[in-house]
Amino acid sequence: MAEKEEEITKLEKESAAAGFWDEPETAQATMQQLASLREEVDVWRELASRVSDLQGLLELAATDDDETMLDEITAETEKVEAELSRLEFRLLLSGKYDQNDAILAVHAGAGGTEAQDWTEMLLRMYLRWAESQGFKAEILDSLAGEEAGLKTVTVEVSGPYAYGYLKAERGVHRLVRLSPFDFSHRRHTSFALVEVWPDLTEDIEVDIDPSDLKIEVYRSSGPGGQHMQKNATAVRITHLPTEIVVACQNERSQSRNREVAMKILRGRLYDLELEEQEKERSRLKGKHVEAGWGNQIRSYVLQPYRMVKDLRTGHETANTEAVLDGHLYDFIEAYLRMMVGEG
Repeated sequence: MAEKEEEITKLEKESAAAGFWDEPETAQATMQQLASLREEVDVWRELASRVSDLQGLLELAATDDDETMLDEITAETEKVEAELSRLEFRLLLSGKYDQNDAILAVHAGAGGTEAQDWTEMLLRMYLRWAESQGFKAEILDSLAGEEAGLKTVTVEVSGPYAYGYLKAERGVHRLVRLSPFDFSHRRHTSFALVEVWPDLTEDIEVDIDPSDLKIEVYRSSGPGGQHMQKNATAVRITHLPTEIVVACQNERSQSRNREVAMKILRGRLYDLELEEQEKERSRLKGKHVEAGWGNQIRSYVLQPYRMVKDLRTGHETANTEAVLDGHLYDFIEAYLRMMVGEG
C-alpha cells in the first residue's frame, strides 16, 4: 500500500508540472494510471475503515448485551470477509496487462458439427460469465457452421482485469456427451480451442510494418432485407510474416472494422511473442511442451457421468450446468493460484 501511495504522489507531481499536456497521449496514459491507483488505494482504505468501525462496535457489544447489535456485527463481518477475499484474489492478477480488457476467440476443432455446436456452447458460457462480472461483451466477428453452431467467434470483453481473469481459459476444451446430431444418439467427443489476448489500446511493444499486411474488404454476411450490407465494409487483415488472419464485420463502417481488426492483430502478435518467450524459457529449463491440440486444459463430461475437470490444476465439479452457465470463478482462481505457486 505504501508503495502505491508513493507512486500516486509521484504521478500527481508529474500531472501538475508545466507542459504536462504537451504530449496528450502520454499525459492521458499517466492520468489513467493515476486514476487506477487511486481507485485501488481507496478500496483498501475503505475496507480498513470498516474494520475499525467493527472493532468499535465489538467493544460496545462487550458491555451491552444487545442481540440486534450482535446481528449487525455478524452481517457486516461477513460482508467485510467477502470483500477481503475479493481483494486478495485481485492480488493474484499482477501481470503487466492483467488490468486490460480482453479479446477472446473460440475455434471449433476436431468433431465436425459437434465441435461447432460446442463452440457456440462455450461462447454462451463466456457471455454468461462476463454478464455475471458486470463486464461488457461484444461479438466482433463470427462464422456460422454449416449445420449448427459456430466455426469461429471473436469477442471483446471490457471490464477491470478482464484479461487477467480470462487468460486462465486459454487452451483446448474437450466435451464428451450424447450427440443431439447423431440419430443413434451415440457418445461423441469434440474439441474447441480458446484463445485470449489483452486488448492493447496503446501502440506498445508491437511493431507492425504496413508492408507486411494484406488488407481485404468485403460485404458483411448477416440477415438480408433492409439490413443487408450494400457496401464492402467488412475487413480481413493477413499478417504475411506470421500468416495470422484477423477479421471484423460487425461494425457499420469500414474504417471502424479496420480499427478493430488491427486491435485484434496487435493482441495476437503480442500473445505470439509471449508464447515464443515461454518456449525459450522451457527450452533453457530442459523441458518443452508444444502448444497444440494435444494439450487440452479442461474436460466437460456430460455422459456417462457429469464432471468438469481442469487438467492443469485438478480442480473439478459435478455441477456441469453451473459451469456451462458461466460459473467459472473457482476454475479461474485455482489456475491463478497455481501460477503464483509456480512463479
